[in-house]
Amino acid sequence: MQHSQTHLRSRPISAGHLRAFEAVSRHLNFRAAAEELALTQSAVSRQIQSLEEEVGVSLFLRHTRAVELTSAGAQLLLGVAQALPRIDAAVRQIRQSAGRKAVSLTTFASFASMWLIPRLEAFQREHPDIDIRIDASDQAVDLNIADVDLALRYGPASAMPPHAIRMFGEQLTPVVSPWLLKSTKLKKPEDLAQFALIEAGDAHQTHLQWLTWRRWLEAQGLTKLVPKRWLYFNYAYQMVQAALTGQGVVLARLPLVAESLANGDLIEVLPQQRMESPMAYWVIVGPRSGQRPEISAFCQWLKAQAKATRETIGEVPDPDTVDYLD
Repeated sequence: MQHSQTHLRSRPISAGHLRAFEAVSRHLNFRAAAEELALTQSAVSRQIQSLEEEVGVSLFLRHTRAVELTSAGAQLLLGVAQALPRIDAAVRQIRQSAGRKAVSLTTFASFASMWLIPRLEAFQREHPDIDIRIDASDQAVDLNIADVDLALRYGPASAMPPHAIRMFGEQLTPVVSPWLLKSTKLKKPEDLAQFALIEAGDAHQTHLQWLTWRRWLEAQGLTKLVPKRWLYFNYAYQMVQAALTGQGVVLARLPLVAESLANGDLIEVLPQQRMESPMAYWVIVGPRSGQRPEISAFCQWLKAQAKATRETIGEVPDPDTVDYLD
């Protein structure tokens, strides 16, 4: 089949004949492909001819007893061989989840790793019939168009939509691994000069400048304090992991380390010097999700977990804050 350049199509091809093309390409035999697909040999041949008409070039060289891929056919096979398994996997997942209840949510990576995921086992134990899908990304997702039920977000009240529900606020406090204190004392802010200080590498260039040691040290009147060294990371969970392994002192977001403090993995060394943050943690329910029972169940569970976190960090409930997640 020869086609001039004027016969080449510009519209996307239909996908119906691609499975026949993949089978013939794999077997290099129309009869074997037809048997695999439970079709007649003539039906497979017609599908390949239709596909060649749509693409605009020959995909096979037809010999007396065999067929051979043309260079165009080999090029198309590279794409089809990758696409069909992905389509089949997606269909299997859809079929397996059909009829099952599911909650999909988006949140930022550090919050997912440090607060949400460690608590999820309790929800799954209470609701084994509800599937959970988490998209951990630092890019905000538009719930009006995305296939997501909930967003757990971090920011000031001014940046949240009117229907956002506050879970808890935030304080910043120096924390450290207990074994790091066995050799060096940390009783007052000035003692920090003997330690490595851990913080986000880009905090000074972003809207998160209130998370920096510089701001905390200014509040203590220690603008000239020079630590033993600086240790920078991209994410809050990396900074806390470094502190857990004794690499320095981190100015931690209290809600994210509350459990580590409670179980003794970290120590709050200067509790009287906690610093308030204008940031808080919020739940936003998607416009199409609020009435589903599984969303209501997950929100009720979030309410209980948020209350436990407020109690752990000693946050007094704000009477102006909506304290329900229904």
